[in-house]
Amino acid sequence: MEVLMPEPQIYVERTLAIIKPDVIAKEEEIEDVILRSGFRILQKRKLQLSPEQCSNFYAEQFGKMFFPNLTAYMSSGPIVAMVLARNCAVSYWKEMLGPSNSLRARITHPHSLRALYGTDELRNGLHGSVSTSSAEKEIRFIFPEAILEPLPTGQRARDYLNLYVKPTLLAGLTALCKEKPAEPMIWLADWLIEHNPNKPKLQYHVSQQEHQQ
Repeated sequence: MEVLMPEPQIYVERTLAIIKPDVIAKEEEIEDVILRSGFRILQKRKLQLSPEQCSNFYAEQFGKMFFPNLTAYMSSGPIVAMVLARNCAVSYWKEMLGPSNSLRARITHPHSLRALYGTDELRNGLHGSVSTSSAEKEIRFIFPEAILEPLPTGQRARDYLNLYVKPTLLAGLTALCKEKPAEPMIWLADWLIEHNPNKPKLQYHVSQQEHQQ
């Protein structure tokens, strides 16, 4: 009698987690909780978003009373963004976070991360994608080089190439012809990295004393 073995499962669901500016000092502690909860951290970066970038990231909240305070808060200092992966990553991370209002979370979900690390309704310490589609969009915003499954095919792939890839590649090849570098492939690779239209601009605040050192 032949025994049919179940096919191995590959968990590819991903979500975006952000450690917000006011709890950045708890980064290692929070990462430890994440790893002990069965997540893998696929990508991680520390950056500071401008108010304009925060407005784009939270575009769905535009027009709400708290929107100006939200963008000011999220651009007030560095954040740590992580791509987390595990089975049911989006829903599990949302469950770990608890209610968005940290004051309410302390009452209804006292062991949730926002109850432990957040301050109030605005400064709730951590961000999580609300759905798989939001996760894909947010991951592409913070990690534009990320490859997310499923890969586009057919007309969707052609539309993506025409809209995002061909204009940048054409500009790069034009610049390459004008420059005529000794190592054209390396030069073009560096140019494409530098001129990636989806790359967030990191902001570094250098004091006058640091600048003189």
